[in-house]
Amino acid sequence: MRFLVDECTGPSVARYLREIGHTVFSVYEQARGLKDAEIMVKAFQEDWIVITNDKDFGEKVYRENYPHKGVIFLRLEDERSDNKITVLKNLLAYYQDKLADNFVVVTEDQVRFAKSKAQ
Repeated sequence: MRFLVDECTGPSVARYLREIGHTVFSVYEQARGLKDAEIMVKAFQEDWIVITNDKDFGEKVYRENYPHKGVIFLRLEDERSDNKITVLKNLLAYYQDKLADNFVVVTEDQVRFAKSKAQ
């Protein structure tokens, strides 16, 4: 899969995803300071699924109607990299085939597929 990892989500998550065979664009490593709107446009145009823990991406999708190829919003109590990786590992194990074109809210205990406009 193709993931664009937001700067706030961090390089450890990007490295992990690469290690397990995914194609990854890391904002932290490759385009530090890229604005959320620019991330949404890049991700849509280049077919990336965004991984973020920035709630502003919900605003981009639902209020500003940015098109997307998928957004994974990590809404976690524990923001440490190892917890993000554990949560993503579980998400990919059970829901990998449902991530594209969906807005997915992930907590330590729950995965919710939020409805968004058709792309």
